[in-house]
Amino acid sequence: MQTPDYPVRVEAAPAVEASRGMWLVKWLLALPHVIVLFFLWVGVVVVSVIAFFAILVTGRYPRPLFDYTVGVLRWSWRVQYYAYTVLGTDRYPPFTFEDVPDYPARLHVDYPEHLSRGLVLVKWWLLAIPQYVVVALLSGWSTTHTVQGTDYTVQYPGLISVLVLIGAVILLFTATFPTPLYQLVVGLNRWVLRVSGYALLLTDDYPPFRLDMDQAAQPTAPPPAPPSPGTTG
Repeated sequence: MQTPDYPVRVEAAPAVEASRGMWLVKWLLALPHVIVLFFLWVGVVVVSVIAFFAILVTGRYPRPLFDYTVGVLRWSWRVQYYAYTVLGTDRYPPFTFEDVPDYPARLHVDYPEHLSRGLVLVKWWLLAIPQYVVVALLSGWSTTHTVQGTDYTVQYPGLISVLVLIGAVILLFTATFPTPLYQLVVGLNRWVLRVSGYALLLTDDYPPFRLDMDQAAQPTAPPPAPPSPGTTG
């Protein structure tokens, strides 16, 4: 169960039914979101620089900039949940910054009325280093190797990618993503997103070194069909 009082709250609801093979083409279906999010994250970088100086001077993260950053983080989580970071739903993510209450992946960040002006100088790089090491192991990392004068970038998959691949293969043959595996994947993503919120200066609360498993242990069963006309109880 996730930490209830941490400012970055990540919610997820597993699908009752999932397509066996849709994950094979989600890379193509998610491409429009990936393109849009690329430019939105460029905006997040600019916003974070502005917010850094605003916090340093005033101790506050300007609310419009805060809402933009949270919106991009929320949008990204929906796309990640749909695609290869979770494969938690076949429902296509909406193109919006806003919270969508009936979408199975949601993210909320409490707006801080005050942030430390001194902490902003060190939290996003120095204090967050231990968390970055964990996130690299979970999400993957890349290194550059030089061979005969030519640089090659090698991408190493993280634990999340490995687990999702295992779940995808099981899904292909059984039409079911195992619940314990789903819980673990969502918990790992929740850890990464909490660190992201901290690194983006959205909170001064240090992310806990704890794997918070997903609250939804089992898929929610669909509501019973209404009785047909003329049926008596």
